[in-house]
Amino acid sequence: MKKVSIFWFRRDLRIEDNHGLYQALKENENVLPLFIFDKNILDKLDNKADARVEFIHDQIRQIHQELEKIGSAILVKYGDPEAIYKELLSEYAIQSVYTNRDYEPYAKSRDEKVKSLLESKEIPFHTFKDQMIFEPGEILNGSGEFYKVFTPFSKVWLSKFNSSKPEEFKPMHWKNLLQTSALGLPSLEEIGFAKSEISIPSKTADEEIISHYNQTRDFPSQDGTSRLGIHLRFGTISIRKLAHKASELNATFLNELIWREFYMMILAYNPQVVDQAFKPAYDRIPWRNNEEEFAAWCEGKTGYPIVDAGMRELNYTGYMHNRVRMVVASFLTKHLLIDWRWGETYFAEKLLDYELASNNGGWQWAAGTGTDAQPYFRVFNPTSQQEKFDKNWKYIKKWIPEINSDKYPKPIVDHKFARQRAIDTYKSALNQ
Repeated sequence: MKKVSIFWFRRDLRIEDNHGLYQALKENENVLPLFIFDKNILDKLDNKADARVEFIHDQIRQIHQELEKIGSAILVKYGDPEAIYKELLSEYAIQSVYTNRDYEPYAKSRDEKVKSLLESKEIPFHTFKDQMIFEPGEILNGSGEFYKVFTPFSKVWLSKFNSSKPEEFKPMHWKNLLQTSALGLPSLEEIGFAKSEISIPSKTADEEIISHYNQTRDFPSQDGTSRLGIHLRFGTISIRKLAHKASELNATFLNELIWREFYMMILAYNPQVVDQAFKPAYDRIPWRNNEEEFAAWCEGKTGYPIVDAGMRELNYTGYMHNRVRMVVASFLTKHLLIDWRWGETYFAEKLLDYELASNNGGWQWAAGTGTDAQPYFRVFNPTSQQEKFDKNWKYIKKWIPEINSDKYPKPIVDHKFARQRAIDTYKSALNQ
């Protein structure tokens, strides 16, 4: 059997500035790149034309083409990762496995299983920091505990960031890749999926947009956000490069990247937030969970134009403007008193840039159940949000062509009534 070391691609789908790949090539010969289409994740996706799966498939093909130019290839498998490693152990004399760390609960469980399997064969499993600037454990308070409030976390983060030198991992040892011909890339159909009609935003960081981000980010009719979320999610761009570019161009944009790491840290230390409120008392809220009202929200037929425009944008493009995400989440949880988990799950199905930590953190923030969340008695007024951020109705008219006709529904709930009902419901539940 051929002796190889494996580099396992996951949420780092690029070959430049890739920490784990850099270390694997630096320290080994015959490095075999590997990607696994994980059936434990894919089997849970109901939409078999999921644009995210097609995107990953396309990125893997691009990596293969890049490796092909230097006489190598990527081995692509579909199945359960632990079972696949058992197969690989019978096909190769594996010397070591390298990969970049992932902090989500499933990913940590998966990695523990693979690590245990490999170590039973005395094969080292090396992991590296790549998808964060500062990973969980690096930003702690004076008592050595994780921060529960964003502002002090961000101050320590920035101080540490500004005093550190930019890291960049440029693989110089391409000769250490396993020299091999094509190892085969299963088609989308072979892994149970089909092409999507949803298009993927560019991974080029638009410096003009980032430079003016603080001025334009709140207006959904403007092209004022980077749309880089999916590329950060799957690591097709380097967080190190993006953060240092942001530090040069716009502090508000950099602050959003800090929020991303804050929520990743919260999830790493509190995996229960996946299906529980960060503040346990908020699990006592008696959600109404009216299915007809939830369906109206999902379809963009609530009678509140800014809410409906956002939901239609999401359903059609896999994207929703950041400001509007806050409005629609507040509307679902406060106006309709529908469990934040329902909304979080719907976003998880639809968002191209779905990131468990940020999605969960954002929903719990809106519902008032999370760490450093908006107080429960703060209820966004969708109409005033619309007047403030889409006063010319440009965004609304784009997504709701029937807006000024009889075909557009009347509001499903009165704002003043819904606001008071939400405050009373929360207050009663929390005072039990």
